[in-house]
Amino acid sequence: MRRRLAALACLAAPLVGALVPARAHRRRPRGVALAAADEEYDVDMMILETEEKMGKSIAALQSNLGALRTGRASPDVLKRVTVDYYGAETPLNQLAGISVASGTQLVVSPFDKSTLGDVEAAILDANLGMTPNSDGEVIRLNIPQLTEDRRKDVVKEAKAIGEEAKVAVRSIRKKSNDSVKKKGKDLSEDVAKDASDQIQKLTDKLIKDIDSIVAKKEKDVMTV
Repeated sequence: MRRRLAALACLAAPLVGALVPARAHRRRPRGVALAAADEEYDVDMMILETEEKMGKSIAALQSNLGALRTGRASPDVLKRVTVDYYGAETPLNQLAGISVASGTQLVVSPFDKSTLGDVEAAILDANLGMTPNSDGEVIRLNIPQLTEDRRKDVVKEAKAIGEEAKVAVRSIRKKSNDSVKKKGKDLSEDVAKDASDQIQKLTDKLIKDIDSIVAKKEKDVMTV
């Protein structure tokens, strides 16, 4: 019996020896595989998060510029108006339909007619330079024409809003680059450089977008 077991062991030894190198050749050490996966995942997520945050800055820019009065009727001028609705400050566009009746008139139609007085008061409190006219059903707002001096002031406001957006985008760039530097010891030099380059290209593109958006707003304001 012992002789048979010994013989089997001798026969199995070459087979085991042949299998071990093959297995070692096919599989990388677990630590190396995880490091590679983490490196790729972290960088991709970092870029996506950076793009998303910068995109929100652009959205905020467009919203803030839209709230500037240009002398033409636009529902955007009422974006910042909130109404005290049963003790809660609620955006006007959630309580009423806002439409453009003509190039210089807006019509505000509350969904709940009992809020008409509150809506009217909220518009007055917002100091938009417009006097609401209510007929008991809807509120009409006539958009006054801007004087030349007022147009210039609005252009200055637009530029200031644009600069705020640029500061926000550059702040996001800095935080993302700092994140890359912190992970530098875990990233290869090429990967870290590529991440920084992508962040810079994204920043440059959005800065140009901001300039374009502000320039369009300035043109709208100065067009009589």
